[in-house]
Amino acid sequence: MTLHLSSHMRHEHLMYGDVKLFAGTACPDLAEKIARYLKLPLSGRDIITFPNDNLFVKLHGSVRGQDCFVIQTTSAPVHRNLMELLILIQTLRLDSAARITAVVPYLAYARSDKKDQPRVPITARLVCDMIEVAGADRYITMDLHAGQIQGFFSIPGDVLTAFFSLIDYIRPKLATMRNPVVVSADLGFAKKARNYAQALNLPLAFIEKRRLGNDAKAEALTMIGDVKDRDAIIVDDEIDTGGSMAQAIKLVKEMGAHDIYVSFVHPGLTRDAPQRLGALPVKEYITTDTIPIPADKMAHFPGNLTILSMAPLLGEVIWRVNAGVSVGALFNE
Repeated sequence: MTLHLSSHMRHEHLMYGDVKLFAGTACPDLAEKIARYLKLPLSGRDIITFPNDNLFVKLHGSVRGQDCFVIQTTSAPVHRNLMELLILIQTLRLDSAARITAVVPYLAYARSDKKDQPRVPITARLVCDMIEVAGADRYITMDLHAGQIQGFFSIPGDVLTAFFSLIDYIRPKLATMRNPVVVSADLGFAKKARNYAQALNLPLAFIEKRRLGNDAKAEALTMIGDVKDRDAIIVDDEIDTGGSMAQAIKLVKEMGAHDIYVSFVHPGLTRDAPQRLGALPVKEYITTDTIPIPADKMAHFPGNLTILSMAPLLGEVIWRVNAGVSVGALFNE
């Protein structure tokens, strides 16, 4: 899906004033790319950390009556990045912004979306509440771990997906692949994996795994489907520590797969995930820039890591939100 900023942007009647882009410190490269797509500057702000670890935000100029967008992913360090987001939103609210949209490419705590055992919180709901209380009027995010998280917000928003970008990148590769098959990294991703298989017109296989506890460890148990002598495209929404994905890759290889490709949206890549994944027999890892990957982590991948930028998609949606143009039309909805 190729996106180009509509030429009549400057001539539309803007309901909420001019677009003002603000960025936290979590994803500066993505924010800069979004600003370049929109042909707008990032608005000035100071974010200062006091010796007691408290954060202080000051805007360089007034935003009274303006349509403000705060670009901040909430990956590690989660609590600093989340507080930056909340404080930026409140600062804009107190300076009388006409409308504030939280642009959160990766939403923290999205996996804590239900009470799946006694005496545990639903932290995803708490995060959504905090964004609203801070003063956000809208939100934009990408590929939530579970669709029901949209219901935790009372404000309107747009949940975007990297699906079309990933599909557009993978599709031309099929001609050189050996009898390819899409593999869902776990049964929880099966419905979305089916969408990949359908869009690519490929068969689908599944990995059944069982989570053993609350410490992010899981055990890959069974392959459902045929990958023998095929190129496998393993799909998932997020890789964090890489433990589950490493087990999935090893299982697919043990079941006779030829080349292995891994496609995922959010590259958390915490702890030793880059070292673990970089050492595995994977032809290509394909991901996005919803979470920045530092150079020291990228160095562990031997030239087989591809990062697709979500800046054109996020930039186009920001323009459409400001101009009052349908976002669904981007996806023929």
